[in-house]
Amino acid sequence: MYKVDLPIDQSTEKAVERRRSAETARKARVFNTRLRVMGLDLDALHHQVEVKKHQQDMEKQRDKAFDMLRKCQDEVLLKQDTDEKEKQEALYTDLTKYWATQQQVEDSHEADLKCGLKGALKITTPVAELGPASMQIFQGEGIGEKEMRREQIKKTERELLAQMDCNKKKHMGEKHRETLVNKELLHQDLRGVQQAALEAECKKSVRIALDNYNQALAAERAENLKEQRRREDRENHAELWHTMTSDVMTESAEAAEIDVGGGRPPQILPDRWKGMRPEQLSTIQREQERQRLEKQRHLDAEKIQSAAWDLHLLKVSREVEEEERRTAELRREHRIQMDQYNMQLAREQQAHQENLNKKLYTNKPTKDYFHQFNTSSR
Repeated sequence: MYKVDLPIDQSTEKAVERRRSAETARKARVFNTRLRVMGLDLDALHHQVEVKKHQQDMEKQRDKAFDMLRKCQDEVLLKQDTDEKEKQEALYTDLTKYWATQQQVEDSHEADLKCGLKGALKITTPVAELGPASMQIFQGEGIGEKEMRREQIKKTERELLAQMDCNKKKHMGEKHRETLVNKELLHQDLRGVQQAALEAECKKSVRIALDNYNQALAAERAENLKEQRRREDRENHAELWHTMTSDVMTESAEAAEIDVGGGRPPQILPDRWKGMRPEQLSTIQREQERQRLEKQRHLDAEKIQSAAWDLHLLKVSREVEEEERRTAELRREHRIQMDQYNMQLAREQQAHQENLNKKLYTNKPTKDYFHQFNTSSR
């Protein structure tokens, strides 16, 4: 498993820096003798509680963010591990297949040595007792081991780069497929919109055609009704004309007279003529004239009675107005007399007051003054 460097969140750095600055300010406040007070600072404690709650909320949110980030990174790492294992298994399978097909022991340049080595492996002689001729790796053959390791590292790096390129291409392919899927969905939506527009247009055309058909039917029905009314009017006019020109409406007595014989006057059928004879008409006219004259006399009498009543009301109203005028005149004269009497009393009262004032300023005894006042009042 490769080491993955997690990116440092800027909000985390800001939170750490803010906590450090808050701790520095708290230390400066606590260890400052001028700002130190005795007892409890409730405002500071409440502020600390609020700050603590805010910090806890921020930490909870940050922990949630870290959990989400950790889950995402774990998923990414698990996917990378799975991909790496799959690639290693595929590479090992290919390498094994290559070894089995292309790098056989019989086809190598040291086939005789390896074959001899295979035969020598069956010898149970210790390695220390073997001579120089039994050695397989001689001194100086392992000189390029570092370069070989470096080449292996470079090869591993190239393989990793190839894997990264493959992953990138795979990711690009997935993006391309997603783009194609989105385009396909967009095309489907467009086709759906076009289909809906076509359906709406078809419905509109059907509705217009139906409206036109209904209008045509309504016009045809209106024309039929007009024709029916005209026919009925013609029939009614013909019937009215026939009725008006018939013997019943023209009051033709000759058409209703029937001869009964026996020297009697002809009889009139009432179902054919409902008119009257001249004698009946003159009787009715005389009765109407009499009623008109009687009504006229009645109206003239009512007019005379109404005029007399109006004259009586006028006379009564004039008498009432004259009485009211006399009453007002008497009231005015009485008010004038009362005013004159009050003025006389006021003059007498004023004269009496002046006499009293003069007597008060004289040097006469009080007894004589009261005696005189009593005498004058009597």
